[in-house]
Order: sequence, then C-alpha cells, then structure tokens
Amino acid sequence: MAEITRRTALTSAIAGAGVALPTAGSTVAAASPAQVHRGRPLLTSGVSVGDVTSHGGVLWARADRPSRMVATLRGPGRGRGRTLRGPWVTPDTDHTGKIDVGHLPPGRRHEIEIAFEDEHGRRGESADVSFTTSHPGRGGQSFVWTGDTAGQGWGINPDIGGYVAYQAMHETRPDFFVHCGDTIYADGPIEATVTEPDGQVWRNLVIPEVTEVAQTLAQYRGRHRYNHMDDNLRAMYAEVPVLAQWDDHETTNNWYPGEVLTDERYDVERRVDVLARHAKQAWWEWQPISNGQDRSDGQRIHRKVERGKHLDVFCLDMRTYKDPNTPGLEQQRTSLIGDEQVRWLARELKRSTATWKVISADLPLGIVVPDGDAQESLSNRDPGAPLGKEIELAWLLREIKDVPGVVWITADVHYCAAHHYSPERAAFTDFAPFWEFVAGPINAGTFGPNEMDATFGPRVDFVKTADYPNQSPRGGNQFFGHADIADDGTLTVTLRDLRGSVLYTRELSPEL
Repeated sequence: MAEITRRTALTSAIAGAGVALPTAGSTVAAASPAQVHRGRPLLTSGVSVGDVTSHGGVLWARADRPSRMVATLRGPGRGRGRTLRGPWVTPDTDHTGKIDVGHLPPGRRHEIEIAFEDEHGRRGESADVSFTTSHPGRGGQSFVWTGDTAGQGWGINPDIGGYVAYQAMHETRPDFFVHCGDTIYADGPIEATVTEPDGQVWRNLVIPEVTEVAQTLAQYRGRHRYNHMDDNLRAMYAEVPVLAQWDDHETTNNWYPGEVLTDERYDVERRVDVLARHAKQAWWEWQPISNGQDRSDGQRIHRKVERGKHLDVFCLDMRTYKDPNTPGLEQQRTSLIGDEQVRWLARELKRSTATWKVISADLPLGIVVPDGDAQESLSNRDPGAPLGKEIELAWLLREIKDVPGVVWITADVHYCAAHHYSPERAAFTDFAPFWEFVAGPINAGTFGPNEMDATFGPRVDFVKTADYPNQSPRGGNQFFGHADIADDGTLTVTLRDLRGSVLYTRELSPEL
C-alpha cells in the first residue's frame, strides 16, 4: 500500500470538492468545475436535503466564497421550473446555506438543482439533489439509521474505499436517513496512519482541523467539512434526505452543561459550555435542518418529522438539557431529556395518528454506559425502581402507555442489538411493551456488549459486537438499521453490517 503523502491528501481533498484530476498517463477529457466556472462560486462539499415531509424539505450546500444560494425546481418535463433564491453565504456561516422549500406535490420524486451566484448574478457550479416526498394516503416507505462517524481515529481510508458503509446504506434505496448522533468526533484526533492489532496499517486522509481535539469554531467546522470529503457520504446525501441529531462527540466525550474539563489536551478552552456553543454553531451550519427550528435559547434539535399515514419520526436531543454524570445512585429526579422536551414528546405522541411513532434517541435506554465512576447513560446499573434520570423515562412511559406503535431507534454504543422491554420483567411496571433497535457505528471503532439495566425489563433479542475492543471498520463490524413499512403498515426492521448483509430481522404488526 502506498504511503499517504501530501499529494495524496491534496488529490483526495480536491476530489472531495468535486474536481476531477487526471490519472497518470491519461489526458484531460473534460474541464474541471474550477475551469468551467472560472471566477464563479464552486460547491465544496456536495449537496443535501433534510427533514423531508409530504410537502417539502430543507436544501443545503456550501460555496467556496461569499455568494448567494439558488435552487431551481425541475418542471414536469424535467426542464427548468421555479427558482428560489436563498441566503447570501459568508464566513459567518462557513459559507454554508439552506433554503426551506415547500408546497411540493406529495408522493413524488423531486429533482432540484442547487448552485450559488456571485454579486453580479453569475451562476457557478451546480449539482442536483433528489428526494421523494411522503404520501399522506399511501404509507409505504423505508429508512435507514445509524450513528458514530469517524470515531476513535478511524477516518476516511482511501485504501478500503472511504466510508463504505454509507454506500451500503445508499444501496438499499431508502426514502430517508436518520443520523442518531456523533455525526463527527471533535474530541478524537485523526492521524495519518494507525497500526491495527493484526499489523495492518490503516491510512487516513488527514486535514489540519482533524489532527487535534477541536476547541475553536474553525476546528469544529473542519470536522464536518472532513466528513463531506468522502465520496460515499456525498453521493448518499445527494439522493437520501437526512434527519440529523447530535450527541456528545460533536462537542467532547460524555459532556453535560456546566462541565469543566481536566483533559490537558484542551489547552485553549476547557469550559464545556463554550465548546458546546462552537460545536452547535458548526453542527447547525452543516446539517440540513431548518433555521425555522430556532428558539430564543438557540437552535432546537428535538422535533417531529411527519412522513404520512404510517410514520411520524421524533428526533430527540438528550445532550442539551442533561444534568451532570454523577457517581453513585441519584435518588431524586434528574434530567436527560429535560422537562420541556419530555412533555413535548408525550403530548405529540398522543396527538399522532401515524401507525408507527418512531422515537430516534441519541442514547439507548437500558444499556449501561459508564463515564469513569459515574454513569453517562439513562440507566444507572441498579435493577430496582427508577432513580435519577430513570424517573424521567418512567414518567414518559406511563404517559404514553396507551399510545400504540411506539418504537425506539438509537446508536451510540458502537454495536448493534435488538431489545424488547416489558413490564412483566421490570421493576417499574406501569408501561406498555416496546422495542428498541440499536445500530452503529458507521465508521468508527466497534465495541460491546455493555451491561443491561433491568429497571424497565429489557430482553436482549439479538446482539452483534466487535471481535475485540476498538476494532477498525476494516473488520466489517459496522452496523446500520433498515426499516421498511409496507402499504398495509407492516414494519420490518433489519440490522445490517458494513456490506449491507442482513444480520437480524424483526417484523412488527400494525396491530401492536
């Protein structure tokens, strides 16, 4: 295997920006975008769309300079239709822009051209994003979910084809993709080479912003830009709408508001509240989530995305409102979701008429996740009555016990599993049985399994873990979930590996 050199990294970076380079001995058959659009805005990081419903979604792109984002909706004959002019992008938004597009026909495949214009109205490089709006009557659709991208130092490895599990998800042709969190690993430096336990050398594409823990806004932005240098991720995002969440690694491992780090690598800023502000700004700039989600206290990540007759998706934020990770058992109620969000979730679940109410959580429910001598997870390792953060979940489960069709999906723990929760096995019994499906990582170290907490009566129906701790993606133990909803409402959930092979299947009836 050839060493990754400065030229290799530069070549990959330029290719990641969409610029074709000649190979040795070849002739240039076509001009690059930079040549075609000389002096005009270029797209640096692909295009994407997010939060697609039956009538619209959020378009996203990034330019290489200050310019204005423009979207052209294709007409019935695939010619040019109406044009939407979006915001001027500047360094204040890392040259990223978004356009909320609405009033689209439901149940149709849409193709939209995205570009940027300079101050003279000259349009630069363009790219198409395509997606299908949900149908309010027919409910059939599918989606994939996972989490954990570029963790534990396993970044974009050109030797194995980059983020190949994104290609596997893309090949299932889902209607949308849920990223359950850890969209980046701001606290995990990426080195040019890593020697694996078997002696193989893992070779990463590296840019300056990923070589240290992120402490500045520019470094957090660079982490997101890095992921968009991968061909597989960009190809999928151009055709599969994204529902994005965040977890801890968008900022730093296991963080909570008010924390002050003792990690000596943080030599510029150790106040997590400051780091989290930088992290959230960068995350918000780089995700196709509507700026209409803004609230007076900043951008709101938790939201409901309506997907027609059979499906509502509830994306949670289990980081912003979290109380500290404390050692020992917390007797009093403490927060993970937060009072406002948990009441919103209970209210919206009761209002939903969809066959399936899928709750996408950035932390699992019954898996114990330690943080030193404290607990990062909702579960506290004690199998008895709910305590601490478990009290919040107990309240929610009691409130929604008469709501049919509730299913939880999540990632975070770097292995895949299927859990069934039932009061007959639980210390807390005032709830209806439900399923939780765990996926991930998608390009990070694989671990597991973790201990389960018996408070809510989980049964491990399936689990697939690493062959050894922090196994690289090369080992194939990278996981994503796939959910297929038939027109009659039957939900089939599969858990799949790096290449898309089905490891586990569970069919759920809409009569649940």
